[in-house]
This record gives sequence, C-alpha cells and structure tokens, in this order.
Amino acid sequence: MKQYNLIVIGGGPGGYEAAALAASQGKTVALIERDKVGGTCLNRGCVPTKCLCAGAEIICRTSAYNDFGIYGEIHTDYSVAADRATNVIDALRKDVEAYLADVDIISADARLAEGHTVIAGDETLNGDEIIIATGSAPRTLPVKGIEHTISSDEFLGSRELPDSLIIIGGGVIGLEFASVANAYGCAVTIIEYMPEILPGFDSEIAKRLRTYLSKRGIKFVLGAQVKYIEKENGLLSVGYETKKGETSLLASCVLCATGRRAVLPEGLDAAGVAVSPKGFIETDACYLTTAPGIYAIGDVNGRCMLAHAASAQARVVTGITNGFGVIPSIVFTVPECASVGLNVNSAEGLCAAKIPYSANAKALASGEETGMLKLVYRQDDGVIVGCQAVGIHAGDLIAEATVAIDAVYTVERLANATVSAHPSISELLAGAAAKACADRK
Repeated sequence: MKQYNLIVIGGGPGGYEAAALAASQGKTVALIERDKVGGTCLNRGCVPTKCLCAGAEIICRTSAYNDFGIYGEIHTDYSVAADRATNVIDALRKDVEAYLADVDIISADARLAEGHTVIAGDETLNGDEIIIATGSAPRTLPVKGIEHTISSDEFLGSRELPDSLIIIGGGVIGLEFASVANAYGCAVTIIEYMPEILPGFDSEIAKRLRTYLSKRGIKFVLGAQVKYIEKENGLLSVGYETKKGETSLLASCVLCATGRRAVLPEGLDAAGVAVSPKGFIETDACYLTTAPGIYAIGDVNGRCMLAHAASAQARVVTGITNGFGVIPSIVFTVPECASVGLNVNSAEGLCAAKIPYSANAKALASGEETGMLKLVYRQDDGVIVGCQAVGIHAGDLIAEATVAIDAVYTVERLANATVSAHPSISELLAGAAAKACADRK
C-alpha cells in the first residue's frame, strides 16, 4: 500500500489545482484520473466550446463590415474550427501536465474503501486526506426516445454540423451551442421548459439576449415540456406540450442540454461519505464531507458548477485562502451575457441602474451598440452587490464589477474616485454608477 499526504480523485480544474498546490507545499500527492487530465472543462466543455464560440463571433461580426466599407463573402468550414479546438486542447493539456510535475498521476478508475484507502486499478493507496473532484456528466430527460438525442460531449466530438438542430434546454450550454451552430449555417430551435431562457439569471437581461439571438435567426419555444423524441421520415420529431396544447418539431439532430449530474466514485458508503437527495456529495462550508479528512470540490458537490468555482474551492481546501468572494458567470453567446452577485429581485432594498451600450462611445465606434448593463446596489448605503450585462465584452465588464463587489465599493466611489480610460467599454460601469448616484439623491 502506497502512502500519501493527499490523494486527489479527478483531474479537472478543481482536482489538478488542489494536487499542484498541495505538492508545492511539500506534500506527497497522488492524482487519480481515469481519462485525460484537465477534466470536462478542458477536454469536453469550457475550452472547446469557447474555441467554437470565438469562431461564431468572428462570423457574426462580418455582418457589420459593410458599415465600415468592407465588402465580400465569408465562407465557413466547421471542420476546420473543430480541428483548431482540438489543437488548443492538446496544447493546454501539456501545460496542465507540466503544472503537475511533482504529482504522481495514476490513470485508472478510483474506488474508495474504509480507512482513507483508495483502490486505483491494481494499486492500493492510503492518504492522510482525500479530495473527491470527480466532476459531472451530461444529464438526460426521462422521456421516450431520449436515446435518439446527442449530448454536449457528442456535439463537441463531431466535425460536422447537421442541417437543422433542436436543442432541449435554454441554459448556458444550450445557448452557447445554439450560437455556434447558427453562426455556421445550421437552423436552430431551442425548447425550454421554463418561461424564459437562462433560469436564475436576471430576467430582463435574459429576455434581451433571447431577442438578440432571435434576430440572428435562432428560434425559441418557451414554457414547453418535452414528451417524446421519435424518428420520422429520416428526421427526428420532438413532441412537446405548452399551454396551447401539444405539437411537435422536426430536425436532423436533437441535442439534450438539460444540465449536468454529479459523477460519483464507487465506495462512498464504505468511506462514510453521504450523498444528498439531489445526487451531490454533501459538504460543509469548508467542503468537508461527512467523513473526516475527505473533501469534495467542484461539480460533484453541486454548490456552483463552474470551473473557476472548483479552482477557488481547491484553494480553500489546500489552505491557500480561508474563502473567496462572489463567483462571476459568463455565457459566450454572440453577444455575450454575464452576471455576478445579486440581481435586483434577490432581496428587498436593492436598486439597479441601467445603461445601454448605445450610450458608450467605444461601443458606437466599434459598431457594437447592442446591449445593456445593470448595476445593482443597496439603496440605503450605495454598496454595489451585483452586476449583469449583455453585449460585447460583457464578461470583461463583469470581471471589473466582481472586483468592485469584493472590495465593497459604493456607487459613489466607482463613479467619482475610479477613473476609466476613454473611450472604453469600461465606462459603462462608471456611467451606471453615476446614474445610481443621481437616483440616490
């Protein structure tokens, strides 16, 4: 039996970050990964998707070239974009492997046993501490014919797009794939169960994004419950029900993007690790499970299913920090949509200052005046508690807002004591803050 200070199960953003940090502290560390290091994010999620989203953005921006006196036709080849994504993944994976130079990497399935013991293939390991970071996998719907659909993994593994695509689910994953497929010439329809896309986001921002995507030709069916998927004359028929009754749509391909479920390693019961009724590993505020010395970080604990949240949790578990601030979220559609902190309906006493991109000189100069930013603050003291944006560089704006929220900025400080370069998209934040100051007087 090999003895380690730390055993990490899962080589995604949370797992490899925890393993590398612990090794840098002089600890002996084993990282067990059954597939490729980098996890879902690098190999089948964030990174390849964003490579494709970058291509979609370039294609969409060409529609405004005539306004700049630039003319010509754009020809697209999705297979080239898919190959480029693979090359980016391979390069980044080498960086991760170099980051883990002082970690013993074991390629095997892992199974927990009693007494901090982990079985990895033919090896038996024992760790003073164990971190479970096994991530998540696509979740499917319990409806007839679901086997005819593809998952996000299969979508990203393809070098060709269908002529037409129905996406079940209007969350982040569904919207990003819709944006990509539409840009490369695929007819796309999104079927969403909730009354608006992006459940959990600010509803006004979500509605604006849907309006912008609709103008690109993406169709939406909201408040619809999928009943079945079946083959019909060489196509797939998706039957669904709304308040208006039951109907169906046809497409060459159906993508199920209805969220993700935790991937749980075997042996949790033997190790004394409890799982919640929703299928996630139960943890306390420090990500400790119900078993002493065993932690769970990232998607597997269900607290915040984002790669950067998993990395942040890894820093807590390894003692680098005692905690962290708000977690931003970005949807890499065209245009982008992003959010951090609270929205105006999260609690009483909150107000929002809105400013359109059309009021920003850089946005107008760039031909990117479509969009809006909302800055959320407490009415009583003016402290900034949230921000939402839809438009070009929305994610970058939210990054600035994240720092302001963590630093407990007031709208007065952001408007009067913080200087933004002119002309820049960043001035939208200062403009919204100035508007909030005027509203508070």
